[in-house]
Parts: sequence; structure tokens; C-alpha cells
Amino acid sequence: MMKRIFLYVILICTAVACKEDFTEQPAVGSLTDEAIANETGVDLLLTGAYSALDGVRLNQIGNGFAISPDNWWFDVMSDDAHKGSTDSDQVELYQLETYDIQTSNPYILGKWLSLYAGVNRANAVIALIATIEDVDFSAKLAEARFLRGYFNFELQKMYGNPAYISEENYAATEFNQPNTGPIWDQVEADFQYAIDNLPTTQPVAGRPTSWTAKAFMGKTHLFQSEWGAALTLLQDVINNGPYSLNAEFLDNFNAAGENSPESIFAIQFASDGGQSLNGNIGSTLNFPGGDPFGSCCGFYQPTQDLVNAYQTDGSGLPLLDTFNQTDVTNDQGLPSADPFTPHSGPLDPRLDYTVGRRGIDYNGFGPMAGQDWIRALPSDISGPYLPKKNIYQASELDANQGTGAWGQQHSGINYNVMRFADVLLMAAEAAVETNDLPTALDYVNRVRNRAKNMSYVLNEAGDAPAANYQIEPYGSFPDANFARQAVRFERRLELGMEGHRLFDLRRWGVTVDVLNTYIASEDRTIPNFNTKVATYQAYMDLLPIPVTAIDLSGNILTQNTGY
Repeated sequence: MMKRIFLYVILICTAVACKEDFTEQPAVGSLTDEAIANETGVDLLLTGAYSALDGVRLNQIGNGFAISPDNWWFDVMSDDAHKGSTDSDQVELYQLETYDIQTSNPYILGKWLSLYAGVNRANAVIALIATIEDVDFSAKLAEARFLRGYFNFELQKMYGNPAYISEENYAATEFNQPNTGPIWDQVEADFQYAIDNLPTTQPVAGRPTSWTAKAFMGKTHLFQSEWGAALTLLQDVINNGPYSLNAEFLDNFNAAGENSPESIFAIQFASDGGQSLNGNIGSTLNFPGGDPFGSCCGFYQPTQDLVNAYQTDGSGLPLLDTFNQTDVTNDQGLPSADPFTPHSGPLDPRLDYTVGRRGIDYNGFGPMAGQDWIRALPSDISGPYLPKKNIYQASELDANQGTGAWGQQHSGINYNVMRFADVLLMAAEAAVETNDLPTALDYVNRVRNRAKNMSYVLNEAGDAPAANYQIEPYGSFPDANFARQAVRFERRLELGMEGHRLFDLRRWGVTVDVLNTYIASEDRTIPNFNTKVATYQAYMDLLPIPVTAIDLSGNILTQNTGY
């Protein structure tokens, strides 16, 4: 009957010429440009831009787990983590771990599209504000431009040669723009506008302030080796901003510490059941494979190389040159029913807040059970360790666990895109490169002293530390080479399994040496690892431009060298 009525309407309009405005009525549930050209409309579009931070959008293509803003799968391409699970699960990620990098890989496409979706939504806000007269939207425009700067920063650091889409391109629907070189200048322009126009505080958690923008501008200069500019901005944030280190390292990774004084900018996740559309959908894969976590999924397993880095020398300092000469004791291939004694040598206490090791408490769920919690077979690329930073605490299970088929793998824990410890270590790096070694020493030791004075993971009885934890600050940095090595090593210890490692190695220009050394040594824990992994080559420091994007652009986009 409805089809018949609709046909009658068409016939009547054809015969008698309906009023012109018949076809100009907005569809039910849609908004016209005029309807949103006001403060409410700007707020709605700006909320949509923030919602793109988790990577989730309608009709997305590419791998659905690649969109995770914590960039965990980039750690899998570094020496910090293995893919985990089994070799045949998420084959495209297995290819990335083994440096079989294809331009058609759906992880590479999924990340590209999720970031451009964020750029698109930010541009929608910026373009709308440009059409509204006699209203001061400078603060909201600054939020939108900060978000666009953030999304473009991520595109730049991952792909090296992304296309820049402006608000004018957006308004004219001219999205096929060439990728003619780095877009650092455009990123800086957005962050500068945000610095100049954002407030120093925000009433809503998760929204950037002018201090947030300064920190990201400092990071932008750091990635370009503009050391003096980076240090000036980062020191302003350190000395005058509202941030400080949490007393407890763990508070950066639990619900109780969300939006703490250490958080510079965080993705505001929430556990919502279903497929975790408001939670960290990428980390859905990264849970242990045994009770109480369910049967899925066992991805994102720390490497022996990373674990070895947490060894200390008996005086509480890292083994900068020799950490990989001996292994922290592991239970690779050992059934959970067999006896096992954890490593007795001195260790940095941050290890057991970063990595799940057999016999050591796992986020309040009791001692990590070993192989029973490892999904993969011993012959697969996996190893004996589990991630901890992205897994909720047992005491916060009800608040952070979702429901439904994937419920046990959901987490509503925020992800800190940048935290104050990161700022201190970026400033320390810039200080080294400007030959200010006392400042670099101070900043590194602030981070180490927090680790020294925090609460340590306890044994099962709860009456003593779970391992032989020894950590002390550095007494001095005798020269720039030592200081540089110490700062870089500290970044790994402090920020391990937080999605930074690969990008640090790339900007330091050491990937070929570090990663190929790692490939050769990791087979001590995982037999034949070095036969499964290809040689890392310098051109891999940039991801390829997804071939799907090149095709859709009509070949306006060009491919990165080497692919």
C-alpha cells in the first residue's frame, strides 16, 4: 500500500507541478546547514570530532582492531611486543610483526582511514564556524584545530607523507589531495592556534587546554629534531603547567587514576558491553586466554628483550649495554602444573606493572598461571609473557568489564596519549641534544625516583615485594653519549607497552640496528624466531600509503619509497 501511495504522489506532482519547496524539506532525522549554524550545532559537531579519537566510525573498512588509539600493534613491529595468540589468528598482523609489509594490509588501511575520519570531523567543525558571523567561537575552534593537529600528527609520524586536507577542501568536497611531502607546518599551525586560544583549564575531562597544546607542540618539534624549540615549550609545561607525577605508577593504568595530574591528554574510554564501541576496541584482543578472562584472545605479548631491559646492576641502575646478555628467568614451554621459580636477580619494579610474569600477581587476579593463561602453542610466535597496563584491576572489574559475547575482553580504562613522565623524558632528550646535561639528569631522576618510591607488587601473601626490586637514580651523566643512552633507555622502561617504542626508534634513526639485533636474539626464548622474521630495512620506517587509498584517489596519492 505504501508503495502505491508513493506512486500516486509522483504521478500527481508530474501532472500538476508540485510546489517547489516539496523537494526542499529536510529528511526526517537530518539537519540542514542552516539548522546547525549556531552554538548547538557547533557543539554537536565538536562532540563528533572527539568521538573519532577512539577510531570507531560507521561503515569503517580495513581491520577493525587497527583503529585503536593506543597504537598497540605498532609495538608488535618493535622489540617490545609479539603479536601473540596463534600465527594464523590475525594473519595481517603476523605479517607486520615479521616485516612482510604489504600495501594492501588491512591494519595499515584501517588506521589510515580512522585518522582521516578524525581529520574530516574536525574540518566539519572548522568549516561550520567559518560560516557563522557575530559569534566568538575562538575557543571551540581551538579545540577543533587541536584535534585536527593531533590526527595529522599521528598520520605524519606513521606514514611520513600523508595528504593534507584543509577545511576549504572539506567544504568544497575536494578530498583527493596530493601527498607532496611532510605536513609538519600544518600540524604546528593548528597546535599554535590551540596554544593561543584554548583556556588553561577545562570543565570537562578529556578536553585539551593551552598546556596540552604546548606539550604537543613540543613533541612536534622533538620529532623534527628541533631541540631548542622543543625544550623551551616542554620546560614551560614542566615548570608552569598544572601537571605532576602520580605517587603511584599504577595510577596511570587504572580507573582510580584516570584524568590525574599526570595525564596531559587521554582518550576517555567507557565500558559499554557489546563490541566495546565506547571502550578500547583494539585492546579487546589483548587479554589473557584463561580464567577469569575467558577464552579470547591472547594478543600483545611482551618480548623477552623488553623483560630483560628491566634488569638492574646491583646498584639499582639499568644494564644499558649488557641487559640482553642474560635472560630474566622465564617459563617458556613449561606446563603450569610443573614447578617454576621466578627470577631472583635485581629488577626495576616497573617490570611487574608492565609485564605479566608467571608466579607474580596479575593485577589483583592472583599469580600469573603461566602456560594456562597463554593462548598460543609454544611453537608459535608468542612467548611466556602477558600485557598488564591495558588490563583492568580485579578490584575494578565491575566498573571496567563489558557484557555480551566479548564482555570479558572489554576495558573502559582511559589511554594516556601523553602523560607527564613522557613530557619529562622528552624534555630530557632535548636537554641532552642542547648539551644541558644537568637538566637531563634531573628529569630522568624524577621519573626514576617515582619508580623507587612507589608501592611495589607484592607476593601472594601480601607481606613482601614479589621480586628482588632494586632501583636508584643516576649519580651523574658523565658525557652526552652516556646521557643520550640513559634517556632513551629510560623511555623504554617507563613507557613500555604504551605504543611509543617503534616511533622512538624511528626518529632516533636506529631501527635497522636495534630491530635486527632483537630478531637475532629473541630466538633464545622463541625457537626459530629469527627464521620467521624478515630483515628490517630502513624504508620500513614509514608505513606504505594504503593501495586502496591510492586507487580511490585516482592515483593522486603517491606511494612511499620501497613499497
